[in-house]
Amino acid sequence: VDGSHWLSMREVLDSLREKGHEIVVVASEINVHIKPSENFVMKMYPTPFTKEEVDASIHSFSREVFEEGSFLERFLKIYQGMKKVS
Repeated sequence: VDGSHWLSMREVLDSLREKGHEIVVVASEINVHIKPSENFVMKMYPTPFTKEEVDASIHSFSREVFEEGSFLERFLKIYQGMKKVS
């Protein structure tokens, strides 16, 4: 999983590598934080989104979280955006 989950996971993977484990990371070609490393083998898979579309979705999500309006309105906008991306 890209994002903060990945940042935490890297430490775990580094520790496993130090103990002699072989690690394979499977990630989409379009991601924010998952980058190749000498500590693991990286397998990439294609996605139907461009980097620009993913960046736009992230920025849109950030704006919608802090928009004015009722919680329900904001929740529905965010939910619709997440459905589109996933």
